[in-house]
Amino acid sequence: MTQPGDRAPAPGALTLVQDFANTADLAGGHDGLGGPDDLTALCAAHGLTDVWFDETDIAEARRLREVLRDVCEAHTGVEIPAASLAVLDAMLDGAPLVLSVDAGGQARALPRPGLTGLSALTAALAARILAAAADRTWPRLKACGAHDCRWVYYDHSPAGRSRWCTMSICGSRAKMRAYRGRGRPVNASVVPARR
Repeated sequence: MTQPGDRAPAPGALTLVQDFANTADLAGGHDGLGGPDDLTALCAAHGLTDVWFDETDIAEARRLREVLRDVCEAHTGVEIPAASLAVLDAMLDGAPLVLSVDAGGQARALPRPGLTGLSALTAALAARILAAAADRTWPRLKACGAHDCRWVYYDHSPAGRSRWCTMSICGSRAKMRAYRGRGRPVNASVVPARR
């Protein structure tokens, strides 16, 4: 998926999370989750080939997408709305993970076998988020601070303080709005006296 400002996509496990969250282009007015085939194709592109969806999954998938954007926006210092946390908790409750240990002793969380539809996708997202939290890449997956954008991007900057998907568009607009909001300073020598 093309990233704004020629940003590099999120690394490894986070690409599914990023691509899922970016199925809505708010600025362009396009929703990439038009139907079950769109969701199935997204999953297949990320190696989840045994997952199928129906029409009832689409509305819930859209809710999950927006909640993930809220969580990613929290990585810029914005608090997650309580309603979003409640939705996320309920969805994660229906998408359990199990601990798997391989012959070499490496441990990882995997979706519980037998999950289908949106529960399977939610568990796959959760497993990837958990892996990213362990390798400390998770806090760098952020949602653009522009409310008419909210594009989820990976912050590759050395300090990890990026707030917008691209400085040349969303960052520039935000700085211009802030500048205009401050107004021009009043010069007392040119203000007419009141009569």
